[in-house]
Amino acid sequence: MEILILGGTAWLGRELSREAIRRGHRATCLARGESGQVTEGARLVTADRSGPAPYAPLLDRTWDAVFEVSWQPGFVRDALAALGGRARHWTYVSSINAYASHSEPDADESAPLLGPTAEREADRTLYGEAKVACEQASAEAVGDRLLTVRPGLIGGPGDPSGRSGYWVARAARAPKSPLLVPDTPRLPTQTIDVRDLTAWLMTMAEERAAGTYDAVGRTTPFADWIAASREIGGHTGPVVPAPSNWLLAQGVAQYMGPESLPQWLVEPGSEGWSTRNGTAARKTGLGLRPLTETLSDTLAWERTQDLHRPRRAGLTPARERELLTALG
Repeated sequence: MEILILGGTAWLGRELSREAIRRGHRATCLARGESGQVTEGARLVTADRSGPAPYAPLLDRTWDAVFEVSWQPGFVRDALAALGGRARHWTYVSSINAYASHSEPDADESAPLLGPTAEREADRTLYGEAKVACEQASAEAVGDRLLTVRPGLIGGPGDPSGRSGYWVARAARAPKSPLLVPDTPRLPTQTIDVRDLTAWLMTMAEERAAGTYDAVGRTTPFADWIAASREIGGHTGPVVPAPSNWLLAQGVAQYMGPESLPQWLVEPGSEGWSTRNGTAARKTGLGLRPLTETLSDTLAWERTQDLHRPRRAGLTPARERELLTALG
């Protein structure tokens, strides 16, 4: 198959192209090339999607499958106008951020969406609304050739956000030191391994499957995530639980970003964030590997990046020590 990935040098796009090459397909990636290298065997077409005629080099053939991951409505509409008629199948990778509410556990694809933004280029505060606008533009342009996928949190080896690797890397970085954790053992977590996601996306494209699916991992209690991370990381030091209200009062960020505790989300209205149903995608063949495999492979990748590097998510060692001291 001739596979086109609009992107391809950032994490998800690169993993898609790797999966395509692994299956013997020909993969072309349209990207600026600033987020990294394309996977070995893929072809990079360098273009700035905000510039003039970025899709001109792609108009010389019909594409068996196109994968679009952008959340900018203008980029998505322009790509559809240029390439929609040249694609036998189109996948738009959206997000569960498109849903209007995250308060209901076990919600599925029938849940209401946010209203679409009218902006051509949106900022991060309109991420969910922008994804909805991109979904609607895709449906209007390619109709029954469209697969719309709404992933939850994506994790695994290569995760640039630092979220899925924080706890296992922290366990391995200081295996005998006290480990500060939120006192939320039953809090749900839900992460899909990027390799499971991309394998399923490629199979769905090969089968020209259409429809809308949430692609999410198994719901796992926070305590189980910590226990698996400690076992795989070799952590034997004490675990020090801290109340959520206390952590919030200390300015610890939830879920993502600097000086955060990944997977920890206690914001009112987020009760269903990590408990989406996901049954529809699993019925089509989405397979989910064990959490222990994801964490083991993620730790191996984390070691290649340096466990002591500055992270995009998680507490720094100094901040963790400061909080432990304050907790007494």
